[in-house]
Amino acid sequence: MATLYRNARVHSPTEPAATAMLVVGDRIAWVGADHPSAAAGADIVDLGGALVTPAFVDAHVHLTETGLAMDGVDLTSATSRSDVLDAVARRARQRPGEVIMGFGWDEGAWPEPRPPARAELDRAGGGAPVYLARVDVHTAAVSSALLDADPGIAVADGYDDGLVRRDAHHRARGAARAALDPERVRTLRREALLSAAKLGIGAVHEMGAPHISDADDFAAVLALGAEPDLPDVIGYWGELHQVERARQLGAVGAGGDLNLDGSLGSRSARLSDGYADAPGERGMLYVGLDDATAHVVACTRAGLQAGFHCIGDEAVAMAVAAVAAAARHCGLAEVRACRHRLEHVEMLAPDLVPELARLGIAASVQPSFDELWGGPDGMYAQRLTPERAGGLNPFGPMADAGILLAFGSDSPVTPMSGWQAVRAATGHHAPEHRLNTREALAAATRGGWRAARVDDAGVLAPGMLASFAVWDVPGDLVDGLPDVAAGTDPPHCRRTVVRGRTVWEG
Repeated sequence: MATLYRNARVHSPTEPAATAMLVVGDRIAWVGADHPSAAAGADIVDLGGALVTPAFVDAHVHLTETGLAMDGVDLTSATSRSDVLDAVARRARQRPGEVIMGFGWDEGAWPEPRPPARAELDRAGGGAPVYLARVDVHTAAVSSALLDADPGIAVADGYDDGLVRRDAHHRARGAARAALDPERVRTLRREALLSAAKLGIGAVHEMGAPHISDADDFAAVLALGAEPDLPDVIGYWGELHQVERARQLGAVGAGGDLNLDGSLGSRSARLSDGYADAPGERGMLYVGLDDATAHVVACTRAGLQAGFHCIGDEAVAMAVAAVAAAARHCGLAEVRACRHRLEHVEMLAPDLVPELARLGIAASVQPSFDELWGGPDGMYAQRLTPERAGGLNPFGPMADAGILLAFGSDSPVTPMSGWQAVRAATGHHAPEHRLNTREALAAATRGGWRAARVDDAGVLAPGMLASFAVWDVPGDLVDGLPDVAAGTDPPHCRRTVVRGRTVWEG
């Protein structure tokens, strides 16, 4: 089937003045001037002057958890512990007897920065199982009924009177999910992926791992991506030394959320110096250098991507050291060909920037993290001091060094996004770390494909994959692209096309 999209403003590097695009099957066949005769016999779609860009790729999501958050108690606007408890009580009245799941609480600015205690959740939830994830989803508050569902939670590493971290958190999350209706979970997964299509997202990278979800959940998410009316799903399985298992599960990489450390918000990201607001604490390392190196070596020899979650400067340095050691074992060309990737890589020391470029490491980053937590008064500054926090998420220097950047949301930590990520990257709190709009759009589109080692997508040019989005843009274009500065209205997605198929129109 051939379709000519005409009367548009096509964002194409090969044809900057293009107003039309011909799609045949799942590929772009032609881009150029708006002449209907260029595609005799093709269906013609008049786009009425809309902007056409490559579809966005969200390079780091947890799709099932995103669906659960969409259906759960939204705690992102809670300004106190009382707000959280009131929201739990309302849900308990609305859905009596159901497990209560909530996402997004952040105690940092509360009058009394203390999470809800177990007894408080017992009262608010009316005895129901309650699981409330902190905004970073590395810590949660749980009720007694959830502990009763799995007595192992209370004796696991990281348990503290209803507050769960590390192994205790992994068990609590699993217990909460096990109490849900499986059919409802399937519906929520699909709704989450459809919501991505409505945002102009044509593909997502699912980050599965044993501490997040089981293999059946991962397989169900990947299966959604094979449905013809939904965005693509590219899967990563984060389990140490499990290259063949990752292959068997259909993952393109044995990495993603293979955690070297935790998060800054929960003070579990591993720092070389301590936390400014918790003297003596430096966070956690979950994997040692020898194991990390062996994992990268095994992946390289198998021709598979490796990768790690790393946020604190000591964890980031370890991840880079592991890839460098693998290059000495296997050869630099072999390591670069695998295009190993790091997730988050927030506290990247300046002297490691050229090393990432040398090793061909892709950086899967989250611009919305800086938008939410950066700046002199943000959470980063509280945890690290403003001076140390000013070096986080150095997108500009990374791009200048030739490092492949891919943008993701870490949904449900922050919402799945396209233009929001572009806006956050171009408006970074530190001017020296900002990208221009073209660089940011490339990281939010083609960068996601290239980070998954797909090189024939993310650009509107002949021979490339026909995954694109159509936008109504408020206001004038600037250098051919929307003005995405803070305070401006984002473009409205009119249509999302994935591999030549329209998956969203509205």
